[in-house]
Amino acid sequence: MAGVTDIPFRRLCRIMGESGLPDALRPTGVPRWAAESGRGAQASSRKTPAGGEPRRVAIPRVDAPAGLYVTEMVTSRALVEGNERTLDMVRPDPAERVRSLQLYGVDPAVMARAATVLVERDLTDHVDLNFGCPVPKVTKKGGGAALPWKRDLFTDLVGAVVRACERVGERVGRQIPVTVKIRIGIDSAHETATDAALTAQRLGAAALTLHARTQTQHYAGRAHWEEIARLTELLDIPVFGNGDVFEAADALAMLERTGCDGVSVGRGAQGRPWLFRDIVAAYHGAPIPDGPTLAQVVSVIERHAAWCVVDQGDEARALREMRKHIGWYLRGFAVGGAQRHALSMVSTLQELHERLGELDADQPFPPAARGPRGRAGGEKTPHLPDGWLDHPHLTEAERSRLHLAEVGY
Repeated sequence: MAGVTDIPFRRLCRIMGESGLPDALRPTGVPRWAAESGRGAQASSRKTPAGGEPRRVAIPRVDAPAGLYVTEMVTSRALVEGNERTLDMVRPDPAERVRSLQLYGVDPAVMARAATVLVERDLTDHVDLNFGCPVPKVTKKGGGAALPWKRDLFTDLVGAVVRACERVGERVGRQIPVTVKIRIGIDSAHETATDAALTAQRLGAAALTLHARTQTQHYAGRAHWEEIARLTELLDIPVFGNGDVFEAADALAMLERTGCDGVSVGRGAQGRPWLFRDIVAAYHGAPIPDGPTLAQVVSVIERHAAWCVVDQGDEARALREMRKHIGWYLRGFAVGGAQRHALSMVSTLQELHERLGELDADQPFPPAARGPRGRAGGEKTPHLPDGWLDHPHLTEAERSRLHLAEVGY
């Protein structure tokens, strides 16, 4: 999720997820600087965390017992061109066990080059191709959820990235699986999931994720889980379901009703990284833990903010990034408007600590904090390039304009 799944949030979600594992499966070896609480953290270099310990730590990237935690969507052209902001987005968390990176693009050659850069520089262990983004600024240029309609382009893109990862992976002695995320289609009259899923499997994709909505649905209404079940039955590779997983019970229901191999979570994690603990615990047959009290949420907020400061190297900037998270964390709790406003303006860790200390921390987890997260809205008219739906293959004119799809994104 753009602007959400940065290093601190991914680390928090992963550690929460691993806390839901049975003791025999729970990993060890989290470095001290990655486990410390929020109090006392200070801005520092991105190369060295608070406390002076080096960021390169010996944690083997061999398994992901509590799932994969994927980066924000990264634009392939910006990566190839060495854009500073993009290079920062692909900077690995040294505590991550398996580094999963989500790549976006529309040019097969550029996508292949981006994948090559990532593997050669040892920046990722897994590449996920995003063909599910419904944002108008992406789809109106032919990217994201609009792209699988053009079957030749989709085939060329997936094939190019799979081949690049295989070629470079063989050279460096590592396997780099490529997974693909798609939607059902552009709308009910322009379904693309079946053809895209079979194509991805044929080209060597290791797994497929289906967000069970169309581009037109955006995030509105209910996800069509029956489509996840259909692809699970159709494909030989693993299928992960995505859409309307906001509680551990939702994850279990999706697995039971669709037969899918795993669950992908997006908006449901906003302001509740403990969702992964709950899902992992439920998956292993343990009782689903109670939701956290406000005091426990406050502790999570402070830890998250401290990691942001260390990661950003700029306390004011990190606290600006935290403000949206704070609003999500406090959803449903009895926090007054003045207190919420004050928290939305904090600029230092000390100020955050003081404002949080003014809350009534004895509150149990409220029912109002459960359920859907993120702005669902209503269905939206698809934003597509002119004439995009006229043909399921690229015209020469469309091909000549494709380079514009990543400009400004």
